[in-house]
Amino acid sequence: MVTPAQEREIQQLMMEISELLVTHHGGSMSEEALEQGMLSLHAAFKLAKTAHATQFRKSGEPYLFHPLRVSHLAARHWMQFPSIIASLLHDVVEDTPVRIEEIEKQFGTEVALLVSGLTKVEDAKLSRSLVKEETYRNQILAAIKDIRVLCLKLWDRIDNLRTISALSHTKQVLISEETRTVYIPLARHLGMGQVADELETLSLAVLYPRRAARYQRVLTEVKHNSASCLRSIHAEIATEFKKHHLNVLLNDTWRPFSIEGALRVSRGVSTLYTLDVLVDSTMDAYMALGMLHRLFQPITGKLKDHLNSPSQHGYQAIKTTIQAGEYRLRVRIITRKLDRFNQAGVLAPGFEFRKQNFDGLMHSLLEGESVFDTERLRLASATILVYTPNGEVRMMPEGSCALDFAFDIHEQLGLHAYRARVNGQTRLLKTSLMDGDQVRIETTDKLSVLPKWLEWAITPKARNSIRRCLRSHVRGNK
Repeated sequence: MVTPAQEREIQQLMMEISELLVTHHGGSMSEEALEQGMLSLHAAFKLAKTAHATQFRKSGEPYLFHPLRVSHLAARHWMQFPSIIASLLHDVVEDTPVRIEEIEKQFGTEVALLVSGLTKVEDAKLSRSLVKEETYRNQILAAIKDIRVLCLKLWDRIDNLRTISALSHTKQVLISEETRTVYIPLARHLGMGQVADELETLSLAVLYPRRAARYQRVLTEVKHNSASCLRSIHAEIATEFKKHHLNVLLNDTWRPFSIEGALRVSRGVSTLYTLDVLVDSTMDAYMALGMLHRLFQPITGKLKDHLNSPSQHGYQAIKTTIQAGEYRLRVRIITRKLDRFNQAGVLAPGFEFRKQNFDGLMHSLLEGESVFDTERLRLASATILVYTPNGEVRMMPEGSCALDFAFDIHEQLGLHAYRARVNGQTRLLKTSLMDGDQVRIETTDKLSVLPKWLEWAITPKARNSIRRCLRSHVRGNK
């Protein structure tokens, strides 16, 4: 039974969702289209409320809160009416008698396709592991057609992790491990860095509760001990920027719990804290950088400029480290527009999404031995820039070897690779590449693929090509 307090909370969430949709998209829609969107939204809410009326989560909470929170997350991140309607209805086909045909008839093909992409595969003939794999495959195929399916799945997973405590420990661990293996690297490939960070923090808190608790205790202590000094640094920076009529917003960002952070937590402010400097334009960003470096001593080798050369996943900002009194501080300088991109990635208006690269990744996963093989989904958030002999830049996951580079250029180059020349020096194909390396691949006329190549390569493209070639060779020898 829904209590009066819960009913008020439900209505509040719906009101906020409606307001977000009008704020983000009302100006670009005709009055008629906006009115129709609102009518469909409230019809979807009514259907979800009716369908889930007798359902409650393990915590005892009415089930309706889950699709509402997922919809609220989606609306906050610029998703439009069809996506929000689909998120309200994303569990009705899976968990209630409502059929996908009814969704399509009432809300149209677009919404039905999104809901279908989010629905688990049901087949009594398949084992649990095969059902999960087929569900992944269904989501991949849907994501290739429409990236919104995967985005909605990420919001669904975030809410499930935020409310995971009511489940058994075994189920919590399974969900958290799946999140780290599958959804975090995919979120990074969508440019959704903040989403990936939250998914990682929530998952690790389940898998390593003692470390997470210790990390939180140390973080609280560091915040308390450094508060006064950081306020003084803020004031000094703000005064300098104001003197030069530079409009900035200074924000404190504390590193969320991670394995790396837990190992370095004893270093305090230098590893746990980042000062975000938000400016209006790219020119202002470089002006802010100059002022900061005049005000405080910059640390040599710590400047990274991703404003004009985005990372593999589209991240854009200037990063530097300064010595401010007793503290060594990391600073991130970014425009307000790019900050929005870094928060929401592919969903942010104006974000340049590398759709071709993403589709290639999705297809490579489908072509593999099994969907989401952990080895092949090693999609490092850190990347390196490697150069061809002609000076062409190739962006590779950190940890890539010369063999990965060969397959990244062309499959035939990889299949006929013999050895590499890295910065003019002869190297084996298994040689790990470093940022800035120039690589030339030497080839042989005959196919030289060896089983041990699967131990060297880390990129899905390389590993899938190697497997196909090895299978073909085995069949040819029979």
